Amino acid sequence: MPARVGGKNEKNSERKLKWWQLSLIGVGCTIGTGYFLGSGIGISKTGPSIVISFILAGLTAMIVSELLGKMFVQDPQKGSFRSYAKKAFGRWAGFSSGWVYWFSEMLISGSQLTALSILTRFWFPNVPLWILASIYAALGIIVVLIGTKGFERTENLFAVMKVAAIFMFIILAILLLFGFFGGSIRDFNVPNTPDELFANGLTGLWSSLIFGFYAFGGIEIMGILSVRLEQKKEVIKSTTVMLIMLLSIYIISIILASTLVAFDQFNAEESPFVIALADYNLNFFPHVFNAGIIIAGFSTMAASLFAVTSMLVTMAEEGDAPKLFSKKGKLKVPPFALALTISILVISIVISRLVPDKVYEYITTAAGLMLIYNWFFILVSFPKLIKATTFDHIKRISAMLLILLAVSGTIFDKTNRMGFFVSILFVALVLIVILFMRKGKKKKNELPRGV
Repeated sequence: MPARVGGKNEKNSERKLKWWQLSLIGVGCTIGTGYFLGSGIGISKTGPSIVISFILAGLTAMIVSELLGKMFVQDPQKGSFRSYAKKAFGRWAGFSSGWVYWFSEMLISGSQLTALSILTRFWFPNVPLWILASIYAALGIIVVLIGTKGFERTENLFAVMKVAAIFMFIILAILLLFGFFGGSIRDFNVPNTPDELFANGLTGLWSSLIFGFYAFGGIEIMGILSVRLEQKKEVIKSTTVMLIMLLSIYIISIILASTLVAFDQFNAEESPFVIALADYNLNFFPHVFNAGIIIAGFSTMAASLFAVTSMLVTMAEEGDAPKLFSKKGKLKVPPFALALTISILVISIVISRLVPDKVYEYITTAAGLMLIYNWFFILVSFPKLIKATTFDHIKRISAMLLILLAVSGTIFDKTNRMGFFVSILFVALVLIVILFMRKGKKKKNELPRGV
């Protein structure tokens, strides 16, 4: 993901993208450890019916991206959803949308950091989580300091690696069903009753929805990158193709994983795909797959770090964040913006030290919620800026109801509930800041002339 932290020369040097290139970059920015690791938490909550969560999340993502694309075609904006919220409802909306997105991306960085550490303990089980997290955090900051040019060149490669890892699992799982590696068609346990499909009832499915939505977190990045398309009108085609690719890959791999192993075998400590193939003659698979996930997850974390740093700089330039965050120094990245990013990463590491058993699940839930709060902003901004058809309204309202369903589902699960409260706390803080801003502006306007 490119960071808007450079000068004019850097911006002018950005090459234009074809629609399929944007689709590939979108896949690379979206698939992360939220899918590779977080999907296992979802399976543990609801069993094979996790597929329903992914389908509903995928349909919602398609509606959100289509409406965002329509706003972009009519009025291309570099700030994407944040700019549209500002135009639709005023400065407070752009401010809150920007900060909610910033915090969600910081949470994603934190969750990726924790996930990478958990996955690395596959080889180093005795190394504390916080030490591994510190190493990955340092590497991520180095990538940010190096700049965006080299990172952009490898983003498509990372996308290919992620998709290749999933395809490797799909092919091996299918070969198992045909009798290879000690497998058998009898290992494919298709649920025959509602109890087998919904392992923990409808409540379990409800609480698993957030993990389906989190796997699609990143579609808003397509809006930010759309300004680089050769043909702006192709943005909807690009995002639709990307989401169809993602949904197809996700559904096939999740069906195979959730039917090869009992749902209570999945957890937040291992990838569900590694667990699914653990009992077969595939000794090489866990090592290769784990390495692939770590590399892919690191790319997503680095992309999130670029996003939060550049978003902070942009907000500072537009007066929605303290001006000091846009002040440039000798580094390629404004030092105060970088310092805040590092500070949040340090907090993530401290949290992983204090509550290592549940930290990934807490952060994943909160990050997923913060992302779809911005999806909601996109949906409510649309009719303010575009003349919506009846079908647009039907899709928009349906997507809003599904988002509310996913948010409310987190309240029913003890672990998810903590993530819900974290997200609500941050939204409350943003609203308090907005109230103080409005109060300060009102007082300023009330001052007599000459004061």
